[in-house]
Amino acid sequence: MVIPSYDRNPARRVPIVTWALIVANIVVFVLSPLARAPFTSESTAQLCGQQAFVYHWGAVPWELTRNQALPFTVGPPAGRNACLTVKPTYHKYPALSSLTSLFLHAGWLNLLGNMVFLFLFGGTVEDRVGRVRYLLLYLLAGVVSTYIFAFTLGGSTLPLVGASGAIAGLLGAYLVKFPRAKAAGLMGFLYFLPGWLPAWTLLALWFGLQAVYARGWGMTGGGGTAILVPVVGFVFGMIAAAVFVPRRQYGGYRQRRAY
Repeated sequence: MVIPSYDRNPARRVPIVTWALIVANIVVFVLSPLARAPFTSESTAQLCGQQAFVYHWGAVPWELTRNQALPFTVGPPAGRNACLTVKPTYHKYPALSSLTSLFLHAGWLNLLGNMVFLFLFGGTVEDRVGRVRYLLLYLLAGVVSTYIFAFTLGGSTLPLVGASGAIAGLLGAYLVKFPRAKAAGLMGFLYFLPGWLPAWTLLALWFGLQAVYARGWGMTGGGGTAILVPVVGFVFGMIAAAVFVPRRQYGGYRQRRAY
């Protein structure tokens, strides 16, 4: 196991957008029904509330491929570990859910893992491409990967949540612009001693975490993270960085603490 902690990068500006995205993700998660206490059991009412929340704000493939909201959602408990199916009391815009789903997470591990990698690599990309293009890259990578995934499972009514596609887009851009960059991590096989590794090894670790999240797909609140989403986001980020981001040279490097 390797826990990333630093990267060597040429970032010279405060990563304002990266910090704003991290804060937004954490605040939304903490205030949502998905932020249950770790290692505690939940009541059926809590589970139903979580599922209703992700049906409202998560990206449902059936809705995205038809641009039409589902005629049902999750209601109150109907017995042990069972929820009623009810008619929605809100009006949902499926296209907008491809954005709102980027700020939802299936659990604490999903959230913290994504945020560590967002801060570790996002600030460098933000500095390189500029704040406006950086934000567009983040959002577009998330939306494009969500829609492509939805069209592979057009009939599925299981909501998708998570920022994996968006963060994968930033990681793809990072690898294109800094292919020889190195990052430091606390390595479990060396009793968590710090050591420098090629950045792509940590990116591979992140994809390994996504594969763990994707197993079984259904997670807290009825949502999940499918491995196709970060793969598409990563490819999108690589292409966007190669085509739309001009080359720039920097004179020096700076270490930046991840946490």
